[in-house]
Amino acid sequence: MTRRELAHWARQPVQVVVGLAFPVMLLLMFGFLIGGGRGVSGDYVDFLVPGMLALTMAFGLDATMVAVTQDLNKGVIDRFRSMPMTKGAVLVGRSVADMLQSAAALLVMLGVGLAIGWRWDGSFAALLGGFGLLLLLRFAMLWLGIHLAMVAGKPELVQAVQILVWPVGFLSNALATPDSMPSWLGAAVEWNPMSATATAVRDLFGNPGGTGTSWAADHAGALAVVFPLLMVAVFFPLAVRKFGALSK
Repeated sequence: MTRRELAHWARQPVQVVVGLAFPVMLLLMFGFLIGGGRGVSGDYVDFLVPGMLALTMAFGLDATMVAVTQDLNKGVIDRFRSMPMTKGAVLVGRSVADMLQSAAALLVMLGVGLAIGWRWDGSFAALLGGFGLLLLLRFAMLWLGIHLAMVAGKPELVQAVQILVWPVGFLSNALATPDSMPSWLGAAVEWNPMSATATAVRDLFGNPGGTGTSWAADHAGALAVVFPLLMVAVFFPLAVRKFGALSK
């Protein structure tokens, strides 16, 4: 199943390139065109890059969601059912391919970040730890997306479902500090799972914005692990069960 998904990359290279280029475009746009940095003590690029890495983990879910719904609607699953495989093999294969592309996207973003002046002040082990937290967030978002895709049922409805992901991404501390927001909004932002990952990654990288005054900010490292694991624990079995029911 994973080889099948990777073979699609060779047949659809434009989609892969666009998926890698889109977060780069946003990084450059917010870093140099729109500007920002309200409430940030230090270089805004050092604050922005870890936040954009976290935000990148929410991008591109629509491709996986569409692929799942297309398999369901084109009769592909009927052929797979005649093969000796588990019900979750199709979903797991798709998720592995998605995680490989997400890792590639992070490497591209790290390269662009270094090119525009971003640096990390922590150890190489801390860099790998931050990388791991980002991929854990992606893995959790991925299973949420797969479940929502099967609830939507059709590729044309995926776009409407994908819109729900954007508030989670932008109502976070990826682009601005909660201290620069109204108190009610800042409190909500600090409890966003993406904010926890962004804060934890900034702390590991030694970049500005890695600390805060709220309980959520003080325990961002723990929440960056707990939130994604809870999401996986809920949506992985739901997705597999839903997939099994739809493919009968």
